[in-house]
Amino acid sequence: MRLYLDEDVDVALAAALRQRGIDVLTTQEAGHLGLPDADQLTFATRGERVFFTHNRGDFARLHQEMMREGRSHAGIILSDQLPVSVLLRRLSNLCFRLTQEEMTTRLEFLGSWG
Repeated sequence: MRLYLDEDVDVALAAALRQRGIDVLTTQEAGHLGLPDADQLTFATRGERVFFTHNRGDFARLHQEMMREGRSHAGIILSDQLPVSVLLRRLSNLCFRLTQEEMTTRLEFLGSWG
């Protein structure tokens, strides 16, 4: 699974995920700091990357809006702010159990991934 990490995510997580073989791009690396939420999700979708963020409220609403309008996205994963070690374990579990295709237009809450 290919991930795009929002600017509110610790960049140390990206390095740790890469060590596990997960393809990760951060908003900082993409030069997209400060872009509106919808533009971040559009960028992720065009790049076929699942979007990971701690901005639960805004992206849950954006997902619902897109579903109502019949639009798709590459997937959204939402999480509370947690230690990098916890995020790494949970994201790794999700990335190795679901495919990129299974994440299409899906909204996942990371808390359910142990």
